[in-house]
Amino acid sequence: MKRILSGIKPTGAPHLGNYFGMMKPAIEWQEKGEAFYFIADYHALTSVHDPKALRENTRAVALDFLACGLDPAKAVLFRQSDVPEHTELAWLLSCHTPMPMLENCHAFKDHLAKNKTPNHGLFAYPVLMAADILLYDSNVVPVGRDQKQHVEVTRDIAGSINRTYGEGLFVIPEASIIPQLATVVGLDGQKMSKSYNNTIGLFEEEKALRKKIMSIVTDSTPVEAPKDPAGSSIGALYRLVAGEADVEKMEADFRAGGTGYGDFKKRLFESLWEFFRPMRQRRAELASDPGAVDAIVKAAGERARAVAHRTMERVRTAVGLR
Repeated sequence: MKRILSGIKPTGAPHLGNYFGMMKPAIEWQEKGEAFYFIADYHALTSVHDPKALRENTRAVALDFLACGLDPAKAVLFRQSDVPEHTELAWLLSCHTPMPMLENCHAFKDHLAKNKTPNHGLFAYPVLMAADILLYDSNVVPVGRDQKQHVEVTRDIAGSINRTYGEGLFVIPEASIIPQLATVVGLDGQKMSKSYNNTIGLFEEEKALRKKIMSIVTDSTPVEAPKDPAGSSIGALYRLVAGEADVEKMEADFRAGGTGYGDFKKRLFESLWEFFRPMRQRRAELASDPGAVDAIVKAAGERARAVAHRTMERVRTAVGLR
C-alpha cells in the first residue's frame, strides 16, 4: 500500500488555493493508500511570531480539513510539532545538503528579488520539508506545482544519503500534481496567496465573501462587448465550483457580449456559496466540540510519532549515532 504525505501551514485561514491545490487532492488520496497529513506549525514559525495566532490557526486548519471530508479513520491528521523527530531528521539531512541547492529554491530567490532578508528558517525550510517526507517513508506527495521543486530537492537529498549510507535507507518519493488545479488565481489575477493578500477563505461569512467576489479585478471591456473567458479570473474560479453545463453557459455568455462582469461575479458567488454549504454545516458541528477535534489531532500525533520513531532508529544506526 502506498503511503501519502502532505502538509499545510497554519499561517491563516485556509483559502481556495489551499483547498483545491492541496486539501481536496489529499482527501481523495485517503481512499488510495495510507495517508499522513500534518499541520506544519514548525514551518509556520518562519513568518508567524504570535503564539496565540499560531495556536488558533492550527486548530482552525484541523477544523477545516475535517469539515472538508478528511476521515480520521482513514488518514492521520497530526500537528508537526507533536513529532519532534521532524527537526532531528532535518539536522541530519542538513549535513548532506549543499548550500547552492537551497540558494536555488524559489522562496529564497523570491525574497532576494523583493529585497527582503530571509531568516534561516526560510532558507532551510526545504530541508525540513524533506525531513517531513522522508520520516514517513512516503511514496506519494500531493503538492501544488510551485512546491514540486521541494519534492525534487527531497529526492536529491535522499539519493545522496542512500549512496553514502546504503541504498534503501530512505524511500525516494514522487510528487503528485493535478495539472488543472496546480494554480488557483486570486482576486487580482495572480496566484492566490496570503502573501499577496488576494485570497478567498473557505468559510468566509456570506457578506464578506460577496464583497470579495465583487472586488475581483477585471478589465474595462464594456458590458455590450464580447469578452474572453480564458483570461478571466472569474471564469477560472467558476470552473472550480460550477457544473459543466453552467461553465459552458458562462463561457458562451462571455463570448456573446451583453453581460457585465458584475453579473458574472454574482454567478460565481452563488456557486461558491453552494459548493461549500455542506462543509460549512459540518464545520459548525465540529466547532461546537473543540475538545473532540483536539483529541483527534492528539491521537493522530501519537500514531505518527510511532512511525517516526522507527524511522529515526534506523537512521541513527545507519549514520553512527547508535
